[in-house]
Amino acid sequence: MNPSTPLLTVEDLRTEIRTGQGTVRAVDGVSFTLGHGETFGIVGESGSGKSVLGRTVMGLYATGPTMTVTGRVIFDGVDVHALTPAGRRRLWGSQVAMVFQDPMTALNPVRKIGAHLTESLRRHGGHSRAAARRRAEELLRLVGIPEPRRRLDQYPHELSGGMRQRVVIAMALANEPKLLIADEPTTALDVTVQKQILDLLDRLQEEFGMAIILISHDLGVVAGRADRVAVMYAGRIAETAPAKELFATPHHPYTEGLLASIPDLHGPPHTLLEAIDGAPPNMAAPPPGCRFAPRCRYARQVCHGQIPPLRPVPGAADRSLACHHPVNVPAGGS
Repeated sequence: MNPSTPLLTVEDLRTEIRTGQGTVRAVDGVSFTLGHGETFGIVGESGSGKSVLGRTVMGLYATGPTMTVTGRVIFDGVDVHALTPAGRRRLWGSQVAMVFQDPMTALNPVRKIGAHLTESLRRHGGHSRAAARRRAEELLRLVGIPEPRRRLDQYPHELSGGMRQRVVIAMALANEPKLLIADEPTTALDVTVQKQILDLLDRLQEEFGMAIILISHDLGVVAGRADRVAVMYAGRIAETAPAKELFATPHHPYTEGLLASIPDLHGPPHTLLEAIDGAPPNMAAPPPGCRFAPRCRYARQVCHGQIPPLRPVPGAADRSLACHHPVNVPAGGS
């Protein structure tokens, strides 16, 4: 595949879940591309659709009685959603891997660490039992787990939270995938361990040359680590931009509100943090027009009646915005 061609192209992706309260449009018309070796951050409040987006991109959801998935996900030239279930299973672990936020739910509590690692190596890599065990020990050493040979014979509950997350990362990297989707990989960890895990992902990305989709509700996690960032709200992308530009000059009022709520370590002590008024909408019955309009201080009549499309920002390379009345945009630039 030509490196200039995107590794991943997502086109008008929609994931609808039918519930007793109505149809929830958890992902509603999302499009983006991801380059080879690039880190793409996806941020937003809980319930914004980030995790559902990640799982839909990976092909973990399929259309059925309670769910509809439409749109296209092209990974390395292959339409993921057009694959048979067997084809998707061959893709998972070998080309695309995922790290989940809670390692205790990703690891089977009654299986030893070695069994978790060797299964993927034998299924996708064709390793013998002995070779898979040797490779599993190498992987644990690679992700910084001490005494890796002994850890292979331990159960998940015998490891700390940080070590369990390292095991999950080792499992994801077992067959050197081209794309790693990291869904809130540090949520359950303390700040020191969070940095260790994120630094580990950076190092492994450089070593393997893989692309990463980094999903987080914490803007601090993606700051300085993502090349580009997409801000999601109520199932849609509100804004995308190169990370440095987005943090320096947000254009969407929602992005502005998220950044204003981050504590400033260099500011005066006891400074009150700004908060975004209201709460995210009921996704089974979202408001008409811009879904952020009921909480937006800049909203006008058009915002409550017309859905703003995601469009390129004039004069700004690689930036897009879905807003009728953006902020921090020079006159004539919106």
